[in-house]
This record gives sequence, structure tokens and C-alpha cells, in this order.
Amino acid sequence: MKDLLTYIAQNLVEHPDAVRVSESKSEDGAVLLELRVDPGDMGKVIGRQGRIAKEIRTLMRSVAQRQGTKVSVEIMD
Repeated sequence: MKDLLTYIAQNLVEHPDAVRVSESKSEDGAVLLELRVDPGDMGKVIGRQGRIAKEIRTLMRSVAQRQGTKVSVEIMD
């Protein structure tokens, strides 16, 4: 899932080399993905009224559900 989120983010931003995704597991077994991008690209990842960020989270939840896990995506400053 980390690779998928990296791929999506790199195709949205102007500085794909600045995209960083870290993955960790929570106590309940869910996967936490933290996405970091160049500050100038933050608007492209979030989108107007958070629409792109919402769709990224929806897509990642769908993939996780197919794999039988839960996922949470956080966009970090």
C-alpha cells in the first residue's frame, strides 16, 4: 500500500522526488501511512475543499479492505 500511495502522490505533484511515505502499524493492527510532500505541492495533494485528499483516502481504504486490513492516511506538513 505504501508503494501505491507513493505512486499516486508522485503523479499529482510538481516535485515527485520530495514525496515521502512512512508506514507504521497501530495497536489494533491498522496501517498508518504518513504522506509528506514539498510545501509548494501541498495544495495539489489536498485539493479544493480537501476533495483530492478525501479521494486518496477512499482509494486507499478500498485497497486495504480487499487485503483484509484497515488503513489511515495522514497528510503531514
